[in-house]
Amino acid sequence: MAGASVVPTLLYADAKAAIRQLTEGLGFTEVSVYEGEDGTVEHAELAHGNGVVMLGSKGRGGVFDKAMEGAGPAGVYVVVDDVDAHHRRAVEQGVEVLMPPADQAYGSRDYMVRDLEGNVWSFGTYAPEVGG
Repeated sequence: MAGASVVPTLLYADAKAAIRQLTEGLGFTEVSVYEGEDGTVEHAELAHGNGVVMLGSKGRGGVFDKAMEGAGPAGVYVVVDDVDAHHRRAVEQGVEVLMPPADQAYGSRDYMVRDLEGNVWSFGTYAPEVGG
């Protein structure tokens, strides 16, 4: 099976807290987490459906960390089957909801949250078709 061909990559001041929120509150599955000797997250991969997001700790050094220095929050859209059940889980886990589930003019039902460090995550039924 081929992996995802587009993978959002985010850096967090507290990557361990981000991993907890994304797994416990937003239903991601931890695929791998590699920590440095000082406990920073060097690299992590979290899956949701057939998609993956990579993340790590800010301030580790390296080209990507330097390029992302001072970057603002990012937005990520994740396709889910049951938007309302997914939303309930997020609310139960105390995730900040920016927009409750709503039917959109383009045919999707989705909702929006903000993670602990300001990134905006949308979860909905819209699944863009892509060519092979």
